[in-house]
Order: sequence, then structure tokens, then C-alpha cells
Amino acid sequence: MTALLPDIACQSTHLPVPLDWVGMQGIAVPLLIASERVAAFADAGVSLDDAEVRGIHMSRLYLALEALAETELSPVLLRDTLGQFLESHALLSRQASLTLRFELMLRRPALVSPLRGWKRYACEIHARREGDELTLDLHLALPYSSTCPCSAALARQLVQERFDLDFAGRALRAGEVRAWLGSPQGMVATPHSQRSEAQLRLRLDPAATEFPFNALIDHTEAALGTAVQTAVKRADEQAFALANGQNLMFCEDAARRLHRALMAREEVTGFEVRVVHAESLHAHDAVAVSRWRRA
Repeated sequence: MTALLPDIACQSTHLPVPLDWVGMQGIAVPLLIASERVAAFADAGVSLDDAEVRGIHMSRLYLALEALAETELSPVLLRDTLGQFLESHALLSRQASLTLRFELMLRRPALVSPLRGWKRYACEIHARREGDELTLDLHLALPYSSTCPCSAALARQLVQERFDLDFAGRALRAGEVRAWLGSPQGMVATPHSQRSEAQLRLRLDPAATEFPFNALIDHTEAALGTAVQTAVKRADEQAFALANGQNLMFCEDAARRLHRALMAREEVTGFEVRVVHAESLHAHDAVAVSRWRRA
């Protein structure tokens, strides 16, 4: 006869203090997104509200994560998974939470040519459930390019001064001016640009039936106008230069563009936008933050 194995976690503790969160972090889990397997890491846990109980049943949380590998990732799936967390800890826990970290790989087209390439987006999903109430937060990081409006104005002034120096007192023909503009003298100064990042923390409507990854990324990249590229030809590089010239942005401008764009999304009920411009002029970053919550 096999003796019953001791369950030390169920014993009473000599320090009766409730705990806000107990669980595991960094669990390797595969997710199913758009019918493709995506490698992810999960943090899974519950509150330990019964102060007399020594520990939770971590293996029950781990086993509940199996559903993530077999079912398309959705708010409904996360609600059910968190429900299993709570059911397996009845009388012990009132809250359950799950965080998923992964990289979303999207194939993006070039601006002009028929080329396409893969771009990665760092994603996090934070789900929390208490009773029937579900809270969903989606974090996205979007890389883009930003050209400083101030440096653009200063560069234009230097071009004007060089033009005055080269053509002072002369009557000019259009062809001569065009040739000068295409010469090194006509490009005496250029604005400075830098790779930048928009860090989006979005509160999603818990009634949503899916995670709109592609729609949100397309919408926010369109608002910025200067998403970084993948595979390009010279025509694409020229189009990218044009896009930067037509979308001169301080970090404040980028934050306001994203603020307005995200307010228009019905599935977004609140957000924090943080834009970081990794300055090419300075040794520090320029940062702007904007927050909003639907009334």
C-alpha cells in the first residue's frame, strides 16, 4: 500500500499574513496566434487571501496553461484560464493574473517596390480577473524614425545662405537652379534623424472577442507616418526620406499623433503612450508621455 504523500502547502502557517500575489514567472509556453505557434513566457499567479494557509497549488496553475497551446489566443481564452486559476484555489484566492510576453512577427511591405520583409514587435498581455470582472492590458513597442523639425529649419537656412553666396546678383534659369539643388553645394546641411520607439500601454475592452494586433499596429504606424522598414530598394529608401521630410516630429508631436489615433479605437478604453527619441544630436533621449481613459 502506497502511503499518502504529505502536502506541506496546505498546512497552517505560523505567520498568518495574506499575500497579494503568489505564483510563477518566466514559464515557457507556446501561444497560438493567427494559427501560428509563437514562443512566449508567462507569469501566472493568484492572491493568497487566506492568511492561515501556507502556500498555493502552483502545479494547478501550470497545468491550466496547457490550453494556451491548443486554442487561438483571445480575451475569452484568458478569461477561462484565469477562471481555472480561481476554481483550483477556491476559498484561498479572490484574484488571478496572467502576463504573457512574446514577439509578434509580421511581414511588412516596402513603401514602393514589391519587396516584403519580417518585422518584430515586442508584446505583453496583462490579464487580471476578480470574480467575473476581467481587466486586459496590451503593451506594444513600435519602432519608427523621427526627424527633428528644429534641425530641418536650421538646415534649410544654411542651404538658403549657400544659395545666396553662390548666386548673389545673378539672373538664373530654372535648369541652373535644378542642377545646383542636385549638387553637393545644394545639400550643404541635412536635418538629423533618429530611430525612435513608441511604447503603448493599452487598456482593452474586456468584452472584446479578439486581440486586434495587426489593426492596432497598422493604425498607429499610419499615424506616425515613418515606420522603420525591412527589405528595401533605392526607390523605397527615397520614399522613406520623403516620408521623414513630410513628417517632421518632436517627441511631443509623435505623442500627440498617437494620442489622437488611439482615442479613435473603439476597443481601447484607456492608454499610456510613451515615445522615446534616441537623439542623434545629444547623448540622452527625448521622451514624451500621454495618458487617457474613456469616461
